[in-house]
Order: sequence, then structure tokens, then C-alpha cells
Amino acid sequence: MYKSIFKRLFDFIFAFIGILILSPIFIIITIGLYLANNGKPFFFQKRPGLNEKIFSIIKFKTMNDKKDANGNLLSDAERLTAIGAFVRKTSLDELPQLINVLKGDMSLIGPRPLLPQYLPLYNNNQKRRHNVRPGITGWAQVNGRNAISWSKKFELDVWYVDHVSFMTDMKVFFTTFKKVFKSEGVSQEGQATAEAFNGNN
Repeated sequence: MYKSIFKRLFDFIFAFIGILILSPIFIIITIGLYLANNGKPFFFQKRPGLNEKIFSIIKFKTMNDKKDANGNLLSDAERLTAIGAFVRKTSLDELPQLINVLKGDMSLIGPRPLLPQYLPLYNNNQKRRHNVRPGITGWAQVNGRNAISWSKKFELDVWYVDHVSFMTDMKVFFTTFKKVFKSEGVSQEGQATAEAFNGNN
């Protein structure tokens, strides 16, 4: 009952309330990133959601578009702006995804939506992570986030799919605040973002 009905209802209500309460922060960050990123405060990217249906995820844009002499984008670490680093460290870059939750693309709690090009690389068990709506935070995020291997992330994602419940979601919800406050597992050592998944890691 919770998984099929109440989870979606709670998502909509809490996302709506969250947007109202956090709107001042939303506005301030939008203005700051607008100035830092030449008028581009938001980042849109295609991601697979429930049953691998593709949707556009919305995040705050933490990196600029600076390129080298050959026209290639600089590394993630070089393009990460000062305000972008703060927004990412505090996980505020995820805030616009509350809009995705309202639309029904995402849930507050669930496996993180990854890149479409990863879809052919999953094994049959890993594909099961798409049997539920992707989340802003999830079981893998409160158990290591970007500091753990891809195989461990997928193992945790599938565990969540098999154990969706109100109590599990509450545990993830409150543990997320602890993780964000301590800035644990935001990125892998020596990198601004997580390494790409190639089907073997």
C-alpha cells in the first residue's frame, strides 16, 4: 500500500512544502549561479527514471563552461566555481529536483538517476534499480554516496527496491541530513565528481 499509493502522495506533499519553505534559498542560489555561470543557473540532463523512461533532471549548475585553447571543456575540478563548490558540498545543487518530484519524474527517496548511456552496461540484477522512481537521495547515498564503488552502489539500490517501506524511507530521510551536515562521501578522492561507470567498476 505504501509503495503503490502513499509514497507518491507523500512525495508530492513534502516536495510542495519544501519548495515553499526553501524558496528564499532557491532564489539566492539562482542569482549567485546566474552571475557565476554567465546567465545559466540551471543544469538540465536526460536521465532514465521509472521503468527506464527518460526524463530531464533539473539541478543547479555548479560548473561553468570554460574551454581550453582547442575548444574542449576543462576538467570538472577546473570548471567548478566557488559558489558551485559550496552548493555541491552542501548538496543544495539537488534542490531543483523537488520540481521533478512534483512532476512525478522522481521520488524524494530512491536510487539516484544516472546517465542513459549506462543502461546497456547494467546486468539483469542492476537493471532492477529502475523498478521504482529514482530519488533525490537514497539508500546508497546514506551508505557511502560517491565514495563507494559502482557495484556497491547498485547492490544498495537493488536492496532498496526490495525493501521499500515507510520506515526505510524515514531512515534515509533523516540520515541524509546527517550526511549533508558532515559533507560525507560527496566525491571520490582526488575528483570533483564520481568516476564514470564502464560496466566493470
